[in-house]
Amino acid sequence: VSDSTLARTLLIRVDPVPASVVPEESYRRWYDFTGATVIREFKARLPDLLAVDLPDDKRVSLYFESDDGPIRMSFDRRRVSASNPHQLLVNMVGFAAIMTVIAYFYLRNQLRPITRLARAAEAFGRGRHLDYRPAGAVEVRAAGNAFLDMRARIERQIEQRTLMLSGVSHDLRTPLTRLKLGLSMLDDEDREAMEQDVTDMERLIDEFLDFARGATEGKPEPVDPVALVGQIVEDMGRAERAVTLYLAEGEGTVALRKAGIRRAVENLINNAVRYGTRAEVSVLLTDKSLRIRVEDDGPGIPRERREEAVKPFVRLDTARNQNLGSGVGLGLSIATDIARAHGGMLRLGESERLGGLRAEIVIGR
Repeated sequence: VSDSTLARTLLIRVDPVPASVVPEESYRRWYDFTGATVIREFKARLPDLLAVDLPDDKRVSLYFESDDGPIRMSFDRRRVSASNPHQLLVNMVGFAAIMTVIAYFYLRNQLRPITRLARAAEAFGRGRHLDYRPAGAVEVRAAGNAFLDMRARIERQIEQRTLMLSGVSHDLRTPLTRLKLGLSMLDDEDREAMEQDVTDMERLIDEFLDFARGATEGKPEPVDPVALVGQIVEDMGRAERAVTLYLAEGEGTVALRKAGIRRAVENLINNAVRYGTRAEVSVLLTDKSLRIRVEDDGPGIPRERREEAVKPFVRLDTARNQNLGSGVGLGLSIATDIARAHGGMLRLGESERLGGLRAEIVIGR
């Protein structure tokens, strides 16, 4: 069999070429990774090989030196390398994409119960009761059941505390009423001081009741805080409190417990006018927060004692001269609890305008 017949049988094309056509070195495209292996294997197996040309994915050209000059042997590239060498990479990427989608839906289903638990816990921290049923993995259900037990215990303790203090205060009002009736029969000179003591006792009972109610009285509802604060200042002014509305900016409504916010602001105003000569109230409503600020010109509270001042029954004699009033140290504590129940906080600082205390309720929207 002649060489030409053998070449045709093997589907190899053999052509003589001029020396100028022979490449000086083997050629492949830079991204043809399998081409590098083809060139290396041909050079290792064919010592007389001059060059290998891989112009595309379809043909392979080998250049040899013969007695009659350079020759070129061309054949289909599929005979020496895979026609789709990138298939493994495609399979890997496809498999990874499928696994990513499966993992996404699996994790989303696993995280959904945790998200519901977090929402229920956050709502309870804000004083709202959100319906929650444990679901998901065993560990998540165990955490959910523990949360429900904890919530039930806290609600039961709050209810018992409220009932106890309400009952005590109710029982105390009866003898106080009798005292008032008895005092009315005394001489004016002796009666005035004693009636003031009875009035102070009634006010202390009211403060205990406010503290017992906590910050969970009522349900949150859309309230215009600017209008509410303006009404509170107007009411306090009619009650002969030296208070003015200094700043009122913003429009819109916020989900608030109206009675709780009123009680908190009134407590701050009462504290301000008790320890100073006047109070100024500011309310600022933005897209991100609600700020209600009460400032006075009193002695203020030192920075190192402000954290202690918001605790129940704390009386800072040296800072605020509590002897000026008969409070029991619940005003700031009640305001703090109400602010926290709305997901906010009570900040104490120094008033730059009046020089006294600045108490600011900050609630996020």
